[in-house]
Amino acid sequence: MSDAPRMQPGSAARWLAGTIADIPTPFDADGALDQPALARLCERQIEAGASAILVCETAGEASTLTAAEREQVIRTAVTVAANRVHVIAGAGSNATLQAVQNTRQAASAGADAIMSVVPYYNRPTAEGIYAHFRAVGDATALPVILHDCPSRTGRALPDDTLVSLARWAQFVGLRDGSGDIARTVHLRSRLPAGFRLLSGDDAMVVPFAAAGGDGNISLVANVAPQLCSKLFAYCQRARWPAARRLHHQLLPLIEAFNRDTPASVKYALSLQSIIAPRVRLPLTELESAAKTMVAQAMTQSSTSFATT
Repeated sequence: MSDAPRMQPGSAARWLAGTIADIPTPFDADGALDQPALARLCERQIEAGASAILVCETAGEASTLTAAEREQVIRTAVTVAANRVHVIAGAGSNATLQAVQNTRQAASAGADAIMSVVPYYNRPTAEGIYAHFRAVGDATALPVILHDCPSRTGRALPDDTLVSLARWAQFVGLRDGSGDIARTVHLRSRLPAGFRLLSGDDAMVVPFAAAGGDGNISLVANVAPQLCSKLFAYCQRARWPAARRLHHQLLPLIEAFNRDTPASVKYALSLQSIIAPRVRLPLTELESAAKTMVAQAMTQSSTSFATT
């Protein structure tokens, strides 16, 4: 990556807005990747009008996939997308060398952008986080979307570090899982105009958009893609009463999915006959009480889900 700072907003992130589903990785009865089911999940988002799809990230159980499976998932998504939407591939790791390798693999497999999470478990310093992401950026010409999720990584992405990274045109956006709406307000004025701020939490999508956010990386969009797209469209047009009503309609699902992700999302999709609810150890499928909660949430949301 060039040592010249950003001079103008990059065009690569213009599509990085609205609702983007964090797509689960489906497995077959033998525990192998279920490519036809993955293709159905990707096609469903495309038909709903999404500008991008995200694979190999949080909902995709990326940490349990082999290198060959990661490549297979990305190539399947790219094939299904067929240049109709952009494909974002999760490529993070707590080891910088592995994150670099994952990034290069995603580019080779045809991804349009990569998402890279703050290194987890190691608890690096701000300097270490900055150096990690610069190494990732040096490894590819693709746009890089940063992912900050302190509840999972044990270390937050400091605002000053984010602002420093955003000076480089290759870093085009942030998936913000901090849950701090005030942060969005403060960051907006410190970041380049073309840098995209994306909520990492369906529960925060309305206030996040009101605070200046550009989009939402969504779990619920896997189950209700049209409604999630409509919700953010209301936000973009400042139709706040309509947005709040729709958000309230989706809230039972949001609350159900915030527990035991991605097992809860997979179970909901199995109720729609789209994929099987299988997950990989150390994750396990939902217990009876949790299944009941998800089923009730889908009924309460009254969304008339499609079963394509």
